[in-house]
Amino acid sequence: MRVTPASPVAGPVVGPGSVPASSVPAAEGQPDVVDAWREMQARHAAVCSALDRELGDRHGLGISDFEVLDRLAGSPSREWRAQDLAESVHLSQSALSRLVDRLARTGLVERCACDNDRRGIFVLLTEAGTRKHADAAATHRAVLARLFPQ
Repeated sequence: MRVTPASPVAGPVVGPGSVPASSVPAAEGQPDVVDAWREMQARHAAVCSALDRELGDRHGLGISDFEVLDRLAGSPSREWRAQDLAESVHLSQSALSRLVDRLARTGLVERCACDNDRRGIFVLLTEAGTRKHADAAATHRAVLARLFPQ
């Protein structure tokens, strides 16, 4: 299913060997659950597409990059334990490690060893990261406000 912001809900994808959605019986007592699931997936895809495009074009950030900066900026100490950060932004530890490497190369974050646990790593937001986040947060919030009008 390909979804764009202009068409937030797309029809079912039927390919070779697949069963058309209309021939699958609805869950007993829950006929709208599959439709609700598909609508949620379509909205998620549309929002992610818009965020990815605008954060990338305006700030050189991907969605996950921004989410990491946003979590760090929201912390009073401007740092998170890497393992907790990975869970918070829904990334594997290895994916977060690669993302933090990229952000560190551009000076937006730093890695710091945990004093209490030699295996633990903290990710710290730098001053440059704070500035980048502040600029990108306005774009992020504007996209969300546009796609989720209140």
